[in-house]
Amino acid sequence: MAIPDPIQQGIKKGWQVVNGLKITKPSVFEADVVIIGTGAGGGIAAEILSNAGLTVLMVEEGLLRSSNDFNMDEHIAYAELYQEGGGRSTKDGAITIMQGKAVGGTTVVNWTSCFHTPDTTLQFWQDQFSVTGITAETLAPWYQYIEKRLNIGSWDVPPNPNNAVLKAGCEKLGYQVASIPRNVKGCWNLGYCGTGCPTNAKQSMLVTTIPTALNNNATLLYASVAQRFNWQQDRINHLICYPLKQANGVLNKQAPITIKAKHYLLAAGAIGSPAILLRSNVPDPYRRIGQRTFLHPVTMSAAQMSEEIAGYAGAPQSIYSDHFQWPDDDSMGFKLEVPPLQPVLASVLMKKTGDELHQRMLKLPYTQVLLALLRDGFHPESQGGRVVLRNDGSPVLDYPLTPYIWRAVKKSLLVMAEIQFAAGAKQVFPAHIDSTLTSNWLEVKAHINNLDLVTYKTLLGSAHVMGGCGMGEKPYNSVVNSESRFHYFDNLSILDGSVFPTSVGANPQLSIYALSALQSSRLASELKS
Repeated sequence: MAIPDPIQQGIKKGWQVVNGLKITKPSVFEADVVIIGTGAGGGIAAEILSNAGLTVLMVEEGLLRSSNDFNMDEHIAYAELYQEGGGRSTKDGAITIMQGKAVGGTTVVNWTSCFHTPDTTLQFWQDQFSVTGITAETLAPWYQYIEKRLNIGSWDVPPNPNNAVLKAGCEKLGYQVASIPRNVKGCWNLGYCGTGCPTNAKQSMLVTTIPTALNNNATLLYASVAQRFNWQQDRINHLICYPLKQANGVLNKQAPITIKAKHYLLAAGAIGSPAILLRSNVPDPYRRIGQRTFLHPVTMSAAQMSEEIAGYAGAPQSIYSDHFQWPDDDSMGFKLEVPPLQPVLASVLMKKTGDELHQRMLKLPYTQVLLALLRDGFHPESQGGRVVLRNDGSPVLDYPLTPYIWRAVKKSLLVMAEIQFAAGAKQVFPAHIDSTLTSNWLEVKAHINNLDLVTYKTLLGSAHVMGGCGMGEKPYNSVVNSESRFHYFDNLSILDGSVFPTSVGANPQLSIYALSALQSSRLASELKS
């Protein structure tokens, strides 16, 4: 039975979809609102603003791919759907960053985990950055709206064995553990959320809000990179984009695209949005643009189990633990989850090469992996990184790793190993280049305490980039105000994870959805009045 492809059906129906790869001469577009980026922030905004009767133009640097293209092939997916072909990393190469790049943004390739912004995080933003009006109470109706719109709810299917290990280990040790709400509808439980959902079960922006916006006569311009704003005094006059000459990212600078709008909405993500502002040389008297960019740095621990795990199948993330998220002392907390274990991804997580990697990959069906999301941005020794521009204008994140973060790395590796042995692991090895197989808790504890925890030897990754255009009421420590409006322009809003003053302390997609819904609705009312 063929699975309907809503994108291809819509294009045949006459949607206004423009492929930048086919633009060969200078062109001009106009709209009430231009939205730069079609991920969690931009996708929600496009639906709400077009529902209000405004003309909307969506600009996306990535390619348009849909369910007919998603065939569970990691090689193709990482090359086509991720920033820098899946090879994005921090400036020093120490932290790999998995970030989406396609129509629908990271929502196309994330693992469907949905959490409210923790109350402690919201309170920190109020106390430290004077954020106003962003509370659990004000966000509550927007969570309800989004949860209904994207079918977010409890996952009632038993966790796959990879997740079940986290649950069993935490229960054995008396640690808090719970199920993760997911944004899926009719999920086939394939496990390949990270390579694009071939059944359209994942309720990403690609199959929900973007089709609605296009049905409302919005225009989608993809394979086109927003370069810079042309501005004067306190207003943007127009936006300059370049279409791609080739799918690999080469720009066609002979065919600039000029976009004129009443309002400009930046939603290019927590590296992309600061980069556009930096390239535009917009006012920034306190040099805040690109500062305080956060990653939820991720550590991992692998285990060999007696029973088959098959971590490449089934819902990739369905169990979490916040037992170590908010410690009583000032140490860095972390959230525990599991990653999916498709072969290409798993081979990277092993942090091994040659025959040693070969031997561990042979045992992949019996391999279980835990991950820890380190909660950065809440301590003087965790101030995040800074987005800077390379000579060609492309962005890169310079993210320093402090002793404070390294102490959390060690603690997370110890906790994960303890949980894995408590769940029945035969052997455990932390994701570190010098790790060896250990057979019990005391052995792995001594092993981790002796590991040289430094960059390049220790596996560090990220799938959650946040900050860089932080929110607050005081321009000296923020880029946008509490309504996500740029401090120095009347007609520029920023609606993506870049406005978070710290990391969220949870997978951020639902936080971005709810904030975008709140701010887009305000903007729609303003522009319609």
